[in-house]
Amino acid sequence: MANHRISYQRDTGLEREVRRISSVLGMEHIDHSRLAVVRSEGTKSRRVLARCHALSRIFQHALGIRAHYIIEIVSENFDRLPDDEKLRTLIHELMHIPRSFGGGFRHHRPYVNRRTVERAYRKYISRLNNL
Repeated sequence: MANHRISYQRDTGLEREVRRISSVLGMEHIDHSRLAVVRSEGTKSRRVLARCHALSRIFQHALGIRAHYIIEIVSENFDRLPDDEKLRTLIHELMHIPRSFGGGFRHHRPYVNRRTVERAYRKYISRLNNL
């Protein structure tokens, strides 16, 4: 059996992009000091573009730290997307982070789906065009 390794690297450029997206969309609950964007390479997944991870409450309690979130970008899949789909993907992952920023997630139904992501995408584009 071949040794399968996934590597991870922090992406500060995408962190700046995520900061801009959340600012333009008014997502003030996002604490960027506790949010990282990480690129993964080496996954066998062919359909996953990105994932949102959270430090669960048990880890928060045991380690004595507040919630942190990581947006994982699956480089092999994400990098092939056109820019507008990359933007939609980042918006999608940000929408999973609840207003409490407490370590939980907002689920696809009814919060994060094509309709809600597209609405946020159009709002973002409209606000950028009006700056």
